[in-house]
Amino acid sequence: MRRLLRPAPVCAITGTGPVRAEHGHDPDAYVEIGSLTKALTGTLLARLADAGRLDPDDRLTAWLPAVPAGSEITLRQLADHTSGLPRLHPLPTSTDPRDPYATLDAEEFDRVLRRLDAIAVRKPGAGEEYSNLGYAVLGAALEAAGGGTYEELLRAHVLTPLGVDDVTARPPADRTLTARGLFGRPRTPWTMTGPILPAGGLWATPRAVARLVQGLLVDGALGEPAVSWQSAGELRWHNGATRDASVFAGAFPGTTTWAVVHRLGGRPAGTDRAGLKLLAEAKKAPQGRGTPERPAGG
Repeated sequence: MRRLLRPAPVCAITGTGPVRAEHGHDPDAYVEIGSLTKALTGTLLARLADAGRLDPDDRLTAWLPAVPAGSEITLRQLADHTSGLPRLHPLPTSTDPRDPYATLDAEEFDRVLRRLDAIAVRKPGAGEEYSNLGYAVLGAALEAAGGGTYEELLRAHVLTPLGVDDVTARPPADRTLTARGLFGRPRTPWTMTGPILPAGGLWATPRAVARLVQGLLVDGALGEPAVSWQSAGELRWHNGATRDASVFAGAFPGTTTWAVVHRLGGRPAGTDRAGLKLLAEAKKAPQGRGTPERPAGG
């Protein structure tokens, strides 16, 4: 007998149409945004550079003394995924695949930093290697350069200037929306409040994500889009996926053609397709700009 699957809760927001929330989604509830966090981390890098707190071409060793002295990795390379670091940190044997970042605490992260060159899979600048670990390291460097925690710096230099409030690593329980299991019980999300936070640990309401897309991509309120945004022709986009949530955000800068789609459950690729379809419909043109490749484990 075929098991009947509940439709995935979905929320879609565009620059031209009404907010659409279906199957129990809520545009004002906090949801995981996964690797879309990276777009904000990259923006923070650019903002701290504008403030004179760092240079994007600074080597990591200028900010993180635990990194081997001979390391040539720069902050910019971490942001554009050319640092040579692998996708994930070396997993200890105790890691639970259902919660892959739970063991990456401050102590474990310090051990990773001290072995950074040995962990790298290629030389810095030799090519692109999508890296969650790289963004964790970048976040630590930004904290050192900015003199505050990641969330403090993000709020001061990115969120507050954009007038966006509903973005956090620790959302209020009464406004949190997560996927539900077979019997309707809420599923436990990954633990991403430690060093991995700058790579994919933020929560936000879909409305807040929409305001970020408008401010960062459409209006250019904080300058040119950060290098952390992906490109496909004129399109700037990023996506994200955690255990049970996925998001797509994309825009044609300077236009009203933008879209945000968030889903709970379902395949992340379906979220990307939904976002691209909305963009294509908004432009009244056939899809043909190429489907963004989702970094696995987003």
